[in-house]
Amino acid sequence: MSAPLIILLSLLLAAAAACLAWVTVRRRRQRAARRAVVKTLAPGHQRVAVVINPIKVQAPAARVLLAEACELAGWDPPLVLETTRESPGFEQARRAVQLGADVVVAAGGDGTVREVARALANTPAALGLLPLGTGNLLARNLGLPVLDLQAAVSTALHGQERRIDMGTMTQENSVTGESSSSSAFLVMGGIGLDAEVLAATRDDLKERVGWMAYSEAGVRLLPGRRTKMSISLDGEPPRVRKVRSILFANIGRLPAGIDFIPEARMDDGLLDVVVMSPRSLAGWLWLAGKVVTKYPKDLPVIDHRRAKTVEISVGQPTRTQLDGDVTGTATSVRVEVNPLALLIRSPAPARPRPRPFGGRNSAVPAEQDGAAAVRQP
Repeated sequence: MSAPLIILLSLLLAAAAACLAWVTVRRRRQRAARRAVVKTLAPGHQRVAVVINPIKVQAPAARVLLAEACELAGWDPPLVLETTRESPGFEQARRAVQLGADVVVAAGGDGTVREVARALANTPAALGLLPLGTGNLLARNLGLPVLDLQAAVSTALHGQERRIDMGTMTQENSVTGESSSSSAFLVMGGIGLDAEVLAATRDDLKERVGWMAYSEAGVRLLPGRRTKMSISLDGEPPRVRKVRSILFANIGRLPAGIDFIPEARMDDGLLDVVVMSPRSLAGWLWLAGKVVTKYPKDLPVIDHRRAKTVEISVGQPTRTQLDGDVTGTATSVRVEVNPLALLIRSPAPARPRPRPFGGRNSAVPAEQDGAAAVRQP
């Protein structure tokens, strides 16, 4: 979750629309729970491992569905590795790779996905996703059905494979003397307001209404002051700007279907850097209008660049975030892209199928064509 979405939700979503969306989500979850596992044609035997966050509500169901799907395909039971607070997924995924897993399924939130991906970077093992969190940013950007666990299992085991970029961030805090090793991200990170809102979001509200809870913190923190930051892209001379937030994105789509950075591509070897500098509510409304209407021209309150490396420094410790998780405070941040580092499983692209009587073509998932999919009664 990031500042642009928080602002848009705060300013543009009415209470009635939010209630309707929540009712729709609950109904979809109920319908999805009644569906059977889809067995698609498998290319051959696979060694499957799952790194699962056991505290997630859907974790037990995810384990059962994954085991059933492996049995249907005629494979060995999946190797199950649980995360802990002290070990959130990296070590488990690395062990799975050492044991020869062909696919390592990350079953949890964005934090679990990020840790598993960090272990799988530049290895032949593929990453599968079972989205059990609140944001599920990578899953949404891949078009994964985040409300249909059975379909997510099918994609993790039988989906098409593609390589995507990864980003890494290294940060230091000159005030406390703390420095961190490189942390990976797959969707986007940021420094400033977006991280502040994440840190201020109430956990109890997030459990009740999901990602819409972030808008409450956004309303409280929106009327703040800009911070002076120094920004350098690809080694260029740094520029000093007064900003509210700087985002560095590998992918640009946010929850609620908002395509914040339509030009962002997950496999172009570049980061999309967005500098937001509104000084007032009018500036935020201006920025929100640009995003919603997809206004193509530049605005003074937002600046968009592309780069392979980004270096940011700020005079006082400022909060940072990666893929929706707060990652501490920093006075300097270095971000770089790792091109095509990660092999992932994603849904098969839809392809057109002619309708009878010369009607318009309709897109249908490839797995539903012919005998490629079998639903169990």
